Amino acid sequence: MDFTAQPKPATALCGVVSADGKIAYPPGVKEITDKITTDEMIKRLKMVVKTFMDMDQDSEDEKQQYLPLALHLASEFFLRNPNKDVRLLVACCLADIFRIYAPEAPYTSHDKLKDIFLFITRQLKGLEDTKSPQFNRYFYLLENLAWVKSYNICFELEDCNEIFIQLFRTLFSVINNSHNKKVQMHMLDLMSSIIMEGDGVTQELLDSILINLIPAHKNLNKQSFDLAKVLLKRTVQTIEACIANFFNQVLVLGRSSVSDLSEHVFDLIQELFAIDPHLLLSVMPQLEFKLKSNDGEERLAVVRLLAKLFGSKDSDLATQNRPLWQCFLGRFNDIHVPVRLESVKFASHCLMNHPDLAKDLTEYLKVRSHDPEEAIRHDVIVTIITAAKRDLALVNDQLLGFVRERTLDKRWRVRKEAMMGLAQLYKKYCLHGEAGKEAAEKVSWIKDKLLHIYYQNSIDDKLLVEKIFAQYLVPHNLETEERMKCLYYLYASLDPNAVKALNEMWKCQNMLRSHVRELLDLHKQPTSEANCSAMFGKLMTIAKNLPDPGKAQDFVKKFNQVLGDDEKLRSQLELLISPTCSCKQADVCVVSK
Repeated sequence: MDFTAQPKPATALCGVVSADGKIAYPPGVKEITDKITTDEMIKRLKMVVKTFMDMDQDSEDEKQQYLPLALHLASEFFLRNPNKDVRLLVACCLADIFRIYAPEAPYTSHDKLKDIFLFITRQLKGLEDTKSPQFNRYFYLLENLAWVKSYNICFELEDCNEIFIQLFRTLFSVINNSHNKKVQMHMLDLMSSIIMEGDGVTQELLDSILINLIPAHKNLNKQSFDLAKVLLKRTVQTIEACIANFFNQVLVLGRSSVSDLSEHVFDLIQELFAIDPHLLLSVMPQLEFKLKSNDGEERLAVVRLLAKLFGSKDSDLATQNRPLWQCFLGRFNDIHVPVRLESVKFASHCLMNHPDLAKDLTEYLKVRSHDPEEAIRHDVIVTIITAAKRDLALVNDQLLGFVRERTLDKRWRVRKEAMMGLAQLYKKYCLHGEAGKEAAEKVSWIKDKLLHIYYQNSIDDKLLVEKIFAQYLVPHNLETEERMKCLYYLYASLDPNAVKALNEMWKCQNMLRSHVRELLDLHKQPTSEANCSAMFGKLMTIAKNLPDPGKAQDFVKKFNQVLGDDEKLRSQLELLISPTCSCKQADVCVVSK
């Protein structure tokens, strides 16, 4: 039963009064006026509520009999009554009156209809407190309004939008986690009927729904977010055109003044896409238009948004909208550095969530691995290594080849990221064998490549290779027997150049230990000019084997001064450079100091 059941809009009946001009009340109910106390008024109204509740549309005699009472209950005396219990009971009566007299309403004035529905809407705020003694009556009010679709009678009012906006805002504000599914269901029925059976959704009414999707509001009231989400899914066929018009006004025409939510368009697009991509069928071409904007910051904002849409786990946007996907990939070559950087960061999530798109991404990552910007080359490596650590199958040999090339990058930060990333893959898939023999063979070249880097002139590269050897190729924290097995396997499987590099590394390490040992011996000798000169020479030699030799000289000098005053420190250092020192003993020395 609803007010839209008839082919014509609801109309209003003329007011009818009894022959003697008096209002007819139900049996046992005395006259309700401002002359009685509030408690007595509530008592009498409850009996009136019961009468209207028991009436149905077929009760023609009673409908005619109680028509004057129906008009009386809509008077200002009741609509403006200060007592909330009185207002609630009157609202329940009015809701039943609309049910009984449907599809017509017993009120002639449009202004009166507006006042009544705004009054009823205000009473719905009582739904917020589920522990209230009156909650069941508030629920009855909501249920009645939803079942009859009472608000649909407002379609004939010129300013019906004011009523609908107030209704939507009220329902979204009162919904909370103490409500059961029936409350949400009736709210949805009430709002969806207005959206689907009206002539359209105004921007302000749309805003009253969309505002609940904005992160700040979403975090404040998750139930209002859930309510908006279900409402949008239910009305997608009707509301999609209104949403498209909103985004067209803001994104294409630049009319941000059409809505207070204009500054949140990208957040809204992300949320709407997650709710139902069909809500944005007409919006995606607008995003393609924005990707080609002359404003770099604007392109950056769109790239960030689309990265989330394309990269989300369950998204099939790249498959469903190939033109937009190809346009988005073009941003990997954007003139604006932050846009290229954001595109590269996206690739990591895309490779992990959509391995089927790896082929599309490979060529663009190849170009960016040679980008003039250090940060972008660095992030290409991070992207590939992150995906490979998640699952080596996500990364093809070509992508790993990009990382391999960057181990010789002109920038230390990039070289270091590439070397450490490859070392982590070797340890995960070769030493630990986490993905089987096939994966181990796929990255078996890493150990040779890393050791080859020891031939580079940079002391930073050499020291990093030594660190990688001790942490990833032959991990120092393994038991002695396991370390020996690991070393044996490594040495036996290295290519000739890698073997030479490893031998050279051991030779250089041994030489450095000799220099430190000789420095300690000089500390044991009496102080003299010759001794000081020899000690200075040793310090300079040691500094050359440390990062940034210029700064290292100062640190080594200061360390030497401490060494001369601390006999315990000298003893521990002698243990550390001893050929018989185990890794565990070395750890104990470091921790104890």
